[in-house]
Parts: sequence; structure tokens; C-alpha cells
Amino acid sequence: MAEHLSWEAMLRELPEEVASEVRHQLEVIMRGAVEVIPIEELIVKLRRHIETGRPLNIKLGLDPSAPDIHLGHVVVLEKLRQFQELGHIVQLVIGDFTGMIGDPTGKSETRKQLTVEQVKENAKTYQAQIFKVLIPERTEVHFNSTWLASLNFSDVVRLASTITVARMLEREDFRKRYAENTPISVHEFFYPLMQGYDSVALKSDVELGGTDQTFNLLMGRSLQKEFGIEPQIALTMPLIEGLDGVHKMSKSLGNYIGVMEPPNEVYGKTMSIPDDLMNKYYVLLSGLPLAEVKDIEERLENGALHPRDAKMRLAFLLTKRFHDEQAAITAQEEFVRVFQNKALPSEMPVFTVSGEAIPLYQLLTASGTAPSNSEARRLMTGGGVKVNGEAITDRDFVMEPKSGMVIQVGKRRFVRIEVKD
Repeated sequence: MAEHLSWEAMLRELPEEVASEVRHQLEVIMRGAVEVIPIEELIVKLRRHIETGRPLNIKLGLDPSAPDIHLGHVVVLEKLRQFQELGHIVQLVIGDFTGMIGDPTGKSETRKQLTVEQVKENAKTYQAQIFKVLIPERTEVHFNSTWLASLNFSDVVRLASTITVARMLEREDFRKRYAENTPISVHEFFYPLMQGYDSVALKSDVELGGTDQTFNLLMGRSLQKEFGIEPQIALTMPLIEGLDGVHKMSKSLGNYIGVMEPPNEVYGKTMSIPDDLMNKYYVLLSGLPLAEVKDIEERLENGALHPRDAKMRLAFLLTKRFHDEQAAITAQEEFVRVFQNKALPSEMPVFTVSGEAIPLYQLLTASGTAPSNSEARRLMTGGGVKVNGEAITDRDFVMEPKSGMVIQVGKRRFVRIEVKD
């Protein structure tokens, strides 16, 4: 923190007890964060909170177009949880109105609009998932149709008058599409305006988002100034890489760990992350005190802690968080039995076939252990497919199914074959 001389000077001017608590809260808030804009104003808000006891309103907007939450979403939810533990209130805004437009962030073309029914159905699933991380008693759930649907056309014109087209084109996705002569619909410009207006309606003190949401977060700050409201702080969190260690965690890329996945999946997938991502996962997702995370990092660097053991602890913590301790214990025991002791899983899917000879790649696709025939053949050629423990590398291998056969694809996918009578 020493490099931020301007706000360090601000802290020195505060009463000692207040300064100590502000420092503590800043340390928690800034853990793993990419940027706090502007930190000096956050100090003012925190001081007021400490002196008056009034909690800050911490906002997060959720787009209900993809309701399944994975660890990429949990990075921001975990930061919200930390704010709650510091005594603040989370304003969770489910974009049932903005979801009918769709966030254009990162999109190379106009996003398909959702129907009211689709948005409402997707929004329902959030509430069962978010409270695996957040504290219900310190969370307000809002639907932005509450205030956006009641705006008349005059209100919308006033809202649009607060921002220029040039400012909108500062957004990377809009700028790129404009340069490439790719159509941008006028309604897409309204998405950041409406998300910003959410902050006006709720008088939010801080808004969180990933680094790809910086423009939208600052829009809320600008609109609050226009409406005579003390501007919010924009706090951005990093986008976390998925299981491949390269791309942002995404369900479409298949490199995700889902909050609602079974315990064995959460545990097993966590064990497959690259070693060099472990510290980032510990900082952003483990929920452990920062001092303990730093100790783990140091012991990994000096060889006092084996990466496998550190990863097993992380897998246990995440499985426990999204399920419970017994589920985590069972998942860990199963992982050790299958992957360290090379035993078969105690439970696995069963796929029933006719008993007629069939190319193995077709059987993999039909059983769901491979997404396509071409991918099944690629997996076979690469040595990633075993039948009863024996690797099958002939991409055209034809097998005669027998009940009890076990097919393994990769390290974690198993299926038991049963033949119809």
C-alpha cells in the first residue's frame, strides 16, 4: 500500500482507531482486486461507515441470460462476501429488464434478445446458487424492471442526453465493430445506460465487476453525478482462467467448475487445474485468510509443501463450500481411491447397448463420453481411451460389447456397459 502516497496521507490524518479500521477494510477489499476507482473516495466512504455505523451499499449486476454460476462468477461473489463480513450490504441486481437487451460486452455482433419468460426462468436459478457464497441476511435482491419499466420516453431521452456517441465508441467492442463496419443497433447503447441507472435507483456506494465491465461500472458513476448522487466506486476483479489454464473460464469452452456440479466433479475438476494457477485460485476463491494463503505460496516455492497436497486442500475447500464437509470428505476419498490407487469409481454411469459389434468411437459418442465422432477418434489416437484398463489407440477399433465392460475417457470420465437381454 505504501506506493499510494496520496491516500496514505489521507489515512495519517484520520484518528488512530478509525485509520486502523480503514486500513483493515482496505486490505480485505483490495485482496485480489485489479483496480479501485478512485481509492481516495472509497476511504471517505469507509470513514463515514466507521464513524456512523451506516453500511455501504455494494452492487453487483447479474445478467440472467446464462444462469448457471461457475467459479468465474464466484470470484466477484467472494469479494461481495468479504464486504458483507466487514459489515456492508450487498445489492444484487438481477437484470430482468436489461437481460431482454443483452450485454454487448465482448460481443462481435448484436446479441439475441431474450423473451420475458426466458429471463424470468433464468433468474429463478440464481437465488439457489448465490447463497452458497453470500450471506442472505446481508443481501438485497433487486430486479431492475422495478425502476426501468416505469421510465417514460421523456425519461429515456434525458438519460440518453447524458452521454455522447463518441463516449460510447470508447468501449472496445463498440469501437471494433464500428471500425469493421459491423452493425451496432441503437438499443445496444442503452445497455450501459440502463446498468448505470441501476446505480442511480439504488444509490449504490460501490459496484463490482470483472475487468471487462469497467466501462459499465464507470457509466454508473457518471450517471450518479448527473442525478446529484454521490458517485459510486468502481472495483474490478480479474477474469479467472479455466481448467485449461489459458482461456477465461467459460461454460461454452468446457473449462469451468460449476457451483451446482456434483461433489466428485467439483473436487476432480479442481485437481486438474494447472499448478501455476493454484495461488490465484487460493487468493480469489478459497476464503482463507490472506496470511494463510501467503504461507501456502511460500511453502510451495521453497518445496515444503507438495503441489498435489496444496491442490487437494483447495479441492476440499471448494467442494465443502458448494456442498458440505461430508460431501468433501467423500469426494476426496473417492479421488484418492480412483486416481491415486488406480481403482474404478464406486459409482459410474451405465450405458445399455444391443450387443452387436460397433466402432468404439461411435460408442463413445452415443454414451456421451465424447462430444462427437471426430473428437472420440482424436481421443483414441492420443491414448486417452481405455477399455477395461487397456488403452485403445486404433481410431477404427470395432468392439463387441459385453456387460460389465468399463470404458474410460481421459482421467475422469467412466461408463459401464450393459448389454440388453
